[in-house]
Amino acid sequence: MTVNLEVAEGVGTIRLDRPPMNALDVATQDRLKELAEEATRRDDVRAVIVYGGEKVFAAGADIKEMQNMDHTAMVLRARALQDSFTAVARIPKPVVAAITGYALGGGCELALCADYRIAAENAKLGQPEILLGLIPGAGGTQRLSRLIGPSKAKDLIFTGRMVKADEALTLGLVDRVVSAEEVYTAAHEWAARLAQGPAMALRAAKESVDTGLETDIETGLAVERNWFAGLFATEDRERGMRSFVEEGPGKAKFL
Repeated sequence: MTVNLEVAEGVGTIRLDRPPMNALDVATQDRLKELAEEATRRDDVRAVIVYGGEKVFAAGADIKEMQNMDHTAMVLRARALQDSFTAVARIPKPVVAAITGYALGGGCELALCADYRIAAENAKLGQPEILLGLIPGAGGTQRLSRLIGPSKAKDLIFTGRMVKADEALTLGLVDRVVSAEEVYTAAHEWAARLAQGPAMALRAAKESVDTGLETDIETGLAVERNWFAGLFATEDRERGMRSFVEEGPGKAKFL
């Protein structure tokens, strides 16, 4: 399989495994969607890591495969391409991308689907589709501009240039930079900590933020209000408040 899902102690790792560069061909895209939906369904998955391995996250789409596709073929495929990445973005649990080496084109777009991005010092990110006479087609024009702002996103998309980890951090494209040897460990620590948290409240927080970014503030506030009130019906809310009153803040256990 070109993508695998491994689960341990509440953390699911979606691992790209298509050497040497984890090129995202059609089969890999479809498998990614399948496993993102599985991670969404599984109660034993409470947080997710997206990881390409020690050397490379994903160097982009399979250009040789795409070269043989004409307009009609891509019209039929483009929605499925976006849907595979959206399935990752819509996982209703905390998702962290552990980025080593190249995260270019579709690889960068996949990283954008995570809630948090930890990059290796040797990471290089970018949207080089313009150099092929194309634009990003798996959500890059939308998610990148929402993350780092339209002018910075346009600079990366218009020029197709790669940015190293330090510039990516300055741009807000990644959230943390560590040594290459520490990337997966750091991502696992982030995911494992949140896997111990209140699952429904984390889902509510993620949906409220994401929906608010996609709509007007009044709609966003309505989503937040409904989730906030709804959480008063959950066992986690009862446990969290009881622990606060009896033991003080930050000591509740939600599993």
